[in-house]
Amino acid sequence: MALPRNDETDQLFRSILALRDVDECYRYFEDLCTVREIQSIAQRLAVARMLAKGRSYQSTASGTGASSATISRVKRSLDYGAGGYALILDRLNGKEETT
Repeated sequence: MALPRNDETDQLFRSILALRDVDECYRYFEDLCTVREIQSIAQRLAVARMLAKGRSYQSTASGTGASSATISRVKRSLDYGAGGYALILDRLNGKEETT
């Protein structure tokens, strides 16, 4: 299921793109989301990073504390999603986008 595109979602993403550094991100996301929401998103990114490196579900669960349902969802997104995880993991690893 694709993320619905609308003015409110566009404005949210533009607001994130307007942040200048990690400190600004902390300040904005502290106001925008609950601590648990941020922890869940950060955990999903950690799961994606581990799975992309070929780590097993067991190792990923041990390393992140993520449930098997979360790991499965992230794996499905890595394999069949919109490519967002691959894009950001490549950028975080210093690789350039190829397309």
